[in-house]
Amino acid sequence: HLCVISPQIQELPVTSVPACTPSRFRTKRRGQASGLAGAIMAEKVNNFPPLPKFIPLKPCFYQDFEADIPPQHLSMTKRLYYLWMCGGATNFGLAFLWLILFTPCSYVCWFRPIYKAFKTDSSFSFMAFFFTFMAQLAISIIQAVGIPGWGVCGWIATISFFGTNVGSAVVMLIPTVMFTIMAVFSFIALSMVHKFYRGSGGSFSKAQEEWTTGAWKNPHVQQAAQNAAMGVAQGAMNQPQTQYSATPNYTYSNEM
Repeated sequence: HLCVISPQIQELPVTSVPACTPSRFRTKRRGQASGLAGAIMAEKVNNFPPLPKFIPLKPCFYQDFEADIPPQHLSMTKRLYYLWMCGGATNFGLAFLWLILFTPCSYVCWFRPIYKAFKTDSSFSFMAFFFTFMAQLAISIIQAVGIPGWGVCGWIATISFFGTNVGSAVVMLIPTVMFTIMAVFSFIALSMVHKFYRGSGGSFSKAQEEWTTGAWKNPHVQQAAQNAAMGVAQGAMNQPQTQYSATPNYTYSNEM
């Protein structure tokens, strides 16, 4: 049997289907991903200090330890943050005015620089931290010692008060112990940060170079330094360890 196709069927137009190439989908997905990343970056707003809603003030800084700090510096940064919080509690025992005035100053003057130093690997931020943190360490030592006539509590003043007024001596003993703990932990933290800074190749000349070139306040340079530091850290973490054979293989030459 012969199958005859009518001319009407043959003249039907063939609808062309556009080719769906994978490259178009990849480009579209990349565009969507970049747009989503830009939206996430745009949503970053200041979140510290966390203030109640009824206070007509807004947070002054943005900080996110997991997003900003490289993994190898995360533990040290959090420890310094807890040390700063402990210092605020110690200051509250001394005076309410000290808490209101010096706790925000300590955050801006030494914790924020070390946060930025670990974030962007900036020598200038490290130097700013060393300068202000050493000053705070010296003040903590003076407060812990209690030099007579300086108007501070301390071991010398507290021990002398035990002979005259035991109640006052007990009250003085609390900030004395707290300042002693603060001085010890501050010295340990300063030593650890200084050891890391010197081991990573940092120096005072690098801090001077950042100051003269203005790199310490350039956000693009800081972002590039942060990406480079995180790339080096990830490369060091992903580097495979060299495998050694359990049985040594010795090859000897036949030539004598």
